[in-house]
Order: sequence, then C-alpha cells, then structure tokens
Amino acid sequence: MSELNNRLVDELVKVGHLKTPRIIEAFKKIDRFDFVIEYLKNDAYLNNPLGIGFGQTISQPLTVAFMLELLQPQEGDKVLDIGFGSGWQMALLCEIVGVKGKVFGIEIISELYEFGKKNLKHYDYEQKGMAELILGDGSHGLATQAPFDKIISAAAPEELLEEWKNQLKIGGQMVWPMKNSLWLGIKKTETEFEMKEFPGFDFVPLLKKD
Repeated sequence: MSELNNRLVDELVKVGHLKTPRIIEAFKKIDRFDFVIEYLKNDAYLNNPLGIGFGQTISQPLTVAFMLELLQPQEGDKVLDIGFGSGWQMALLCEIVGVKGKVFGIEIISELYEFGKKNLKHYDYEQKGMAELILGDGSHGLATQAPFDKIISAAAPEELLEEWKNQLKIGGQMVWPMKNSLWLGIKKTETEFEMKEFPGFDFVPLLKKD
C-alpha cells in the first residue's frame, strides 16, 4: 500500500466522504496510481479528475467515494459498472463485493477497454472470476446477466434509461449522474422507483452507438 494513497484516503475519511469500513479498506488496498495514464502518474493522489484520453477521465476521488457510499455495495453483490474506463472504480467494487460477488464492466471505447483491462491485471480480479469486462454500449445495460443487485455509471445519460431500471433487482440500488447531479435510485417494486438527487457534480456524457 502506498503512503500517498493512504493519505488521500485519510483525507476523504476526515472530510466525511468515506464512512463505511468495507469501502474505506477497498480504497486503501486499490492504489489509484495503478489506473492513471502514464504521463499523469505524478498527479495520481490529487483529489482531481484526470484525463485518460478520448475525452474521458478517471473520476475525482471525492466523487468516486461519494458514489460508492450512496451505492453501498455489499459482499456477494452482482454489480454492473457502466463505462469502466480506467478500471479504478471497478477494482474498488471487486474488492468490496469480494470473491462471492462479481462485477460486470462495460466500456464502449475499445482503446479504454484495453487500458482498463491492463490496469485491472494489477489485482487479478478477472483471472479470479470476480470481474468480467465487456466491450460494448452500456446504454443498453447487460440484459444477459440481469438482474443486478447494484448498477453504477460514471457517464451521464440525458434521462434515466429504462433498460437500467429493468435490469435492477427489486430492492436493488443504482447510482448515476444526470443533469449536473448524482442520483440514487432504489427499486421498490416492479413499477415503483424511488429517486434522490444530489446536485453539484459534473460528468462526461454517456456515449452510445445509436
């Protein structure tokens, strides 16, 4: 574990963005340095988003912490990570859900799919069967593996997508950005979907093939 990474995590705990012990431990084990593009490695521990090419970013640590605290992934959960990009958030999710869980990641940009896949090899989650990476359009979710306990997206659709709602288990939770806010959705029944808004965030738009 990197001392600089631990300092970043301690700061996120101090300001109240990281609270849950299992999530804190994942942040300590998964070093952000391993997921930053080569020429920005010196900035890996800054609490800023960093470019990874193709108009995409590795999200700000504060934002990832906030999203995972909202999502509350549990040991054994099946999770869909839409737009996994650098692979950092996906690695955190794998660490949280553990060997009894599984994280499915979708990335639409082939170069970033390869970048994230390479980065995740630092932690062997794919080899252990805890992660599955798909090159494809995340706007449709992943119907072949539905339903999911949790769904998370780091890219912002213009509106909540029905495919995502339909692929969430009853009682499941979803976190996604939309219109400069983060949203938490809880699927109460097949027809009832509770939503809570957390304004003040900025995300790249969700890319689609059609």
